[in-house]
Parts: sequence; structure tokens; C-alpha cells
Amino acid sequence: MPTIKSVTIVPNLPERLSPLLNIARNLWWSWTPEAIHLFQDMDREVWERVGHNPMALLGTVEQPRLEELQKDEIFLTRMEQIKGELNRYLKAGTWYKKVSPDNDSGMIAYFSAEFGLHESLPLYSGGLGILAGDHMKSSSELGLPLVGIGLLYKHGYFNQYLNPDGWQLETYPFNDFYNMPLSLVRNENGDPLTIQIELLDRMINVRAWTLEVGRIKIYMLDTDDPLNSRSDRQITSYLYGGNIETRLQQEIVLGMGGIKILSALYQCPKVCHMNEGHSAFMALQRIRQIMERENLSYGEALEAVRSTSIFTTHTPVPAGIDRFPPDLIRRYFGKLADQLGIGIDALIDLGRIRPGDQSEDFCMAVLAIKMAARTNGVSKLHGEVSRKMWSSIWPQITPHEVPISHITNGVHTLTWLSNEMSRLYERYLGSRWKDEPDNHAIWQRVEHIPAFELWRSRERLRERLISFARMRLKKQLKAKGAAHYELKQADEVLDPEALTIGFGRRFASYKRATLLFKDPDRLKKILTREGRPVQIIFTGKAHPQDKLGKELIQLVVQMAQKPEFRSHLVFIENYDIEVARYLVQGVDVWLNTPRRPNEASGTSGMKVPANGGINLSILDGWWVEGYKGDNGWAIGAGEEYSDPEYQDEVESRLLYELLENTVVPLFYTRSAHDIPHGWVAMMKNSIRTVCPMFNTNRMVEEYSRHFYLPNMTKWELLSNDNWTEAKELFRWKDWIWQVWHKVRIREVKVPLNGSPKVGDRLPIQAVIDLGDLKPDEVRVEAYIGRLDDKGDIPEGHPLPLLHTEEPHESGTVFQGTLLCLSSGRIGFTVRCFPYKRELSHKFEMGLLTWWESGTG
Repeated sequence: MPTIKSVTIVPNLPERLSPLLNIARNLWWSWTPEAIHLFQDMDREVWERVGHNPMALLGTVEQPRLEELQKDEIFLTRMEQIKGELNRYLKAGTWYKKVSPDNDSGMIAYFSAEFGLHESLPLYSGGLGILAGDHMKSSSELGLPLVGIGLLYKHGYFNQYLNPDGWQLETYPFNDFYNMPLSLVRNENGDPLTIQIELLDRMINVRAWTLEVGRIKIYMLDTDDPLNSRSDRQITSYLYGGNIETRLQQEIVLGMGGIKILSALYQCPKVCHMNEGHSAFMALQRIRQIMERENLSYGEALEAVRSTSIFTTHTPVPAGIDRFPPDLIRRYFGKLADQLGIGIDALIDLGRIRPGDQSEDFCMAVLAIKMAARTNGVSKLHGEVSRKMWSSIWPQITPHEVPISHITNGVHTLTWLSNEMSRLYERYLGSRWKDEPDNHAIWQRVEHIPAFELWRSRERLRERLISFARMRLKKQLKAKGAAHYELKQADEVLDPEALTIGFGRRFASYKRATLLFKDPDRLKKILTREGRPVQIIFTGKAHPQDKLGKELIQLVVQMAQKPEFRSHLVFIENYDIEVARYLVQGVDVWLNTPRRPNEASGTSGMKVPANGGINLSILDGWWVEGYKGDNGWAIGAGEEYSDPEYQDEVESRLLYELLENTVVPLFYTRSAHDIPHGWVAMMKNSIRTVCPMFNTNRMVEEYSRHFYLPNMTKWELLSNDNWTEAKELFRWKDWIWQVWHKVRIREVKVPLNGSPKVGDRLPIQAVIDLGDLKPDEVRVEAYIGRLDDKGDIPEGHPLPLLHTEEPHESGTVFQGTLLCLSSGRIGFTVRCFPYKRELSHKFEMGLLTWWESGTG
């Protein structure tokens, strides 16, 4: 093979157009309509051809057109205005500076295996990446001192195309990093900055590229370094591709490499946030780094790392969680375990629910949970599901008290909002709605929008979606060699005035894309009723290895090809951010039919209300919190079934009934001016209730207040005075582990004279043998709640018992008062657990002694 030298050629812009390059390099343009229009107007045909990538656009537009633009004073004025707007944005005061003026020096590192920022950066597969991208955008708007860490995939995730039978096939794009808004990180000599990571018996080079998202930088790691072996260069080739060993290597690069690159560029981050468990190895690298730099022991460094780490879990489905065979972990981490001084068996146990169980695989989510002070699900229901799912990690704790909280996801409103609706909000909501998307009072002003204007905007967005769907369908048919008459039919599918339902999801079996097809004859009547037509646009990908998911896509496509459905059902191939944007902006109804409680959040439905769409969904994920009765429709009442077939039968009937009796009639009940006032009222309710709550500005503010800022404070506390507090915390915990077995609850007394009545106060006293502990090193609680049929307390509440000086021969006395709030069978017991102010939560150590009658 001949030797090939490479050279990077940059766009040759006339001097007067040079600001375009700076604008194109910052993803701020992607949620700024004026900037998007500026790039479009340079050359619309090229803009479409390069996939809406402004960097590629600037290098592709022909030189005569560039010469023409540099003489166009109107274009130059627009460019200067956008340049000024970007500069003002980057320098403006922010929410974070107001709420935390003293934490400017702290850095938060946000780790994610994928980032979905724009269709021109295909480095994402679905909801997890889109959420990460929206998190970055809102972190920028709020001014957080945050950096992102991800992987730069040469081929990203797959492009989907369907064969004539409707079977999904995959191709993988080539991502030309030099034609993307990426900059290779360089050292002081101008050479690419590389860090080295040990994999088995070799060192691999890892490069980093920066991606600017407003005020935020994301560092994307890449192993495609010429000095690496061919196989090592391919580690970061495919998102979620390769075998299990490749996945392990990717996660080592993401987690451990992420910490190394940040250390090479900055100091160690004060707070680390793991977006799913893929990056959990970052905790081991942080521990090693702190041990080496600060001369701490493993246990001391562990306290610093765990106290300042956050883990967000996104899936209640076990198949979505990475697990590795212990022997694979043993091969890759034996040397690190020795360096940490803990041995490989102890390291493997960090990823096990049952330490010491040789049959249990190493689980990344378990490692992340054990390495994080705070773990959260992504909706209220998902928090509940996660507490049950991971309760075995804390066997002494009742499942509903497992220390996993929730912060409900949101969406970056400006990314998903249509220009049509944006202009409407500018007129009627005032100028602050963009800066304060979580301000409830501002969104109440939607009531001022005239029904006529809101409805006409909805109609124009639907028309735009139909045009896009026809264009994409025609493109799909051409690729399959369709006949001329089929291409002509594509121009006539769908009706711009018909009720339009959208379904855009990953085609996993639990999402039940084909629930609507349970009774095809009934569906046909709904879709084709004279004067009240309904149409459904489907889109979504199945994982390349998911045969069942591919079969679901095939079923949808085959249904859409039937003559009776051809004008009412469409499947759009290759679901990506562009398709999603058209869909969420254009549909009247967003359909979501997961098998509860398998939908962790489901952010796609959150993008619809701001554009005037309405949700029709199973009460799962975010919709449990979002549904208010008058802002959309719920399929069922939140039931959970043990028989999936029976569930599908029941819920498909409920869906048909909703469409037949409620949704379709409301849409087609019109005034003399052809306005569906009842429908518009529900649109307004949807906008004012969903938009201020389910956006990522609110979400990131919650992460900041509940997680980031407390963890930064914790870092300062532990690291001060040569890490004195970290050393003391580890010493205290180590001692507690040694002496806790001596703690016994000897006696519990509640004097009862007959049956207590509602409103009575009952004194409760516990006598506890604390062994070697002092009373202020423990907390004692009565645990009270309604009894179930087994005599257990499934969901009780704690009542603190306070230490008294009353002497007792059997131990230390704690007491309190139990208030009888309701009638019925009430149970109570007493428990005791270690306490120290520096603990992140009361069950951090997982030690809990319950009263067991007869053991005293």
C-alpha cells in the first residue's frame, strides 16, 4: 500500500465573511433561528446536501457565491447582528452566577456515551443522547461551570433503510471530523494532545476534540490515532457496536480517559456526573489519581470520590444495563486493583449486588451506584421502580427508602420549538419566555393567544410535516427502484387537514408500536371515516441485533402498504433529530404506548406541547406527572398487569375507545369559522402545564441545587487542610464497621390502655445497647405504618427518637411520641443506624439494626 500524507484544508472565506466560521463552530447556532436562516440563505441546495452542517457548508459553497455574499450588505448586516448576539450571549450574566457566586472555580464533569446535539453530528442513538445534548444546552444557558465528556465515533450509530419487504437494514456513516464543528485539542507546542490508557499489556493513545455548545465545552475522546494498532484505532469506531470486549474498552476510554484528559487540561473536577453507567470506571481513575497526587489511602480517596459523584440511571429494563463476565474484568483490571491496594476480588465486588458471589457478573450500574453519593431516576415513577430494582444493594432497608431519588427529565425548548410558535410566543408571552422557560407565570399568558391564531399556526405546522413526509417517502421509494406511479402516489399520501398522530420511538418490544393494530378492522374505521379522517406517521429504529424490534417495523410497513391504509399510514425511515423535529412540531397528537412501568421517562412527548400538540399516552414515565386530566389523554389509569397479552387486549380497546369517542370528535367539532374551540382549549392547557415544568432549564437547576452545589461544598470540606475531613470520615467509617455488630435494641415500650383513638399520642421508648458507640454517633427511629396482609409494614414513615439521660441497666434510652393519625391496623418497630454529619444520606453505610423481640 502506498504511503499517504494528509493535510487539512480549511474553508477559504473572504475576509468580510470570516465571522461565519466562529458562528459555525459554536452549536449555539443550532437553537438560534436567525443563525440557521443565515446559513440556509448562503445556498439552500448545498445546505440540504451537507445535512445542515455549517462547517461543511462553508467549505462547499462555490467561490463565486462567496464573492457575491461578501458584497451583499443585507447579508453582512444580518451576519454582524448574529455575531454580536453570540458575543452578548457568551458574556451575559447567568443564573448560576446569581445563585452561586462563590463556586466559579469549581468544575462539574458530565460523562455520557452519547450526545445528541444536532443531526449534523451523528454521535447519538436515541433518547439518552438527546437528553445529554439538551442537558448541555441548558447548562450553557444557566452558566454552569460544566464540561462534557464523550466518545467521538468515526461511524457513529447506523443509518436505517428498509428493503422492499419492510425489513430494517443498516449502513454506517463516515464522520469527517474535520468538516464538523470540532477542534483537535493541542498542547503548548501545537501538537495533538494525547493521553495514554493501559489496556491489558499495552498502552493506547487517546486524542481529544472540543465541541462548543454555547458556554459549554464537550471533550470527545478518540482512539483513531496513527500510533495505535489497527484494532485499537477501531475502539471508538461505532456507538454500541462491536463485541462485549469492545464495549468494555470503550467504557474504559470514556470513564478513565475522561478523567485523564481533564487532568491534563485542568485540575481534577470537583463533581462528576455519570449519565448512565457506561462511564462508571471514571470513579476508579479518580481514586487512583487522588491517591497519587494527595498521598491518600484507597479508603480515604474513595470517600472523596464517592461523596462528589452523581449517577443518573435511565432504564428500568435489565437488558439495557451493561454487565461483564468477572474473568474479563479480572484480565483488564488486575493491575489497577493492585495499585489501589484492594485486590481484584474486592474490585469485582464493587460491581456486584452480592459481594463474593462468583456467579454474578460485574454490573456497571451497581459500580456507579456504589461510587455515587447521589443516585436518581429520571421521573417520579422511575425513581420508585429504581428503588425496587436496586433494593438488594441495601438488604436492611425497606425498598421505598432505598437512597435513590428522582429528577424528572426535560427538553431544551428552543431546540424543539418551531419558528411559527416562537413568533406567536414573542407576541403574547412577552420577551422573557426564552430566558425563563421554567417560569410558570409566563406560560399562563398562553390564554391570551386568540384561538384563531393558535389554530392557524397548528395547521401550518401540520402542512409542513405532511410536505416533509411526502418528500421523505418519495426519496425512500426512489432508493428502492419504485415505479413512476408509486412515486406519484407518494405525492398524494396523507391529508394536510386530517387529524395527524405521530409515533416516534426506538422499536423495542415494550414500547408496543403495533398496539394500534390489535384490531385492524376497527383501526380502519377510525382512520377512514367519511369527513373525519385520521392518519398516523411512524418512525423509529430497532437495535441491529433486535430481531423482534425489526419484525415490529416490518409489520408497520406492511400495514402501511395495504390499499385501505396506504393514504393513512406512513413509516419514515432513518429516525434522527431532523425527523424528530418535523414530527414533534407537526403532529396534532403524540402517541405513546409503553408497557408500564418500563418507560423511564420518554422525553419525546415533552417536545410536542410547545408546538401545540397534545399527548395521548399510557400513564408511564413523565406522563404520570404531566397528565392533569384536561391537557391530554391517558390510556387507562396506571394499571400494571401480570399477563402481557391480556394487557395488550385491554389497553388496545381503551385506545380505540379514546380515539372514537373523545379525540377524533373533539378535533372535528368546529365553529362557524372552522375553529375546534374545545381542541384549542386543550392545546392551551397542554402548553401552560407541560412547558414550564418539563424543560431542561428546570431540570438542570434541580441538579444544581440538589446535587452539584452540595457536592461542591462537600469537596471543599473533605479536601481542606490536607484532606483532614476525608481521612477522618474514612477512619470513622472503618471503626463503625468493626464495632457495629455489638449494637442491639434491647427493649421497646409503648404503654397501651385499651385501643388508642385517632388523635391520641402514645409515648414510645427504646433501650439500646450501643456497645462502643456514643449516643451522638447513631440515629434511632420508630418506623410506623399500615400493616399488610402478611403483618409487614411495606411503606412506613420514620419518627426520630431522641436520646435521654434516663439511666437503664440494659443500655441507652431513646424516646419519642407516636401520633395516631388514622384508624386501622398500624404497626411500629424501632431501628438504629450510624450517624455522622459528613454522610451524604442517612443510609450511606447500609448498616441498620432493627428491633427483634426476644434477641435482647
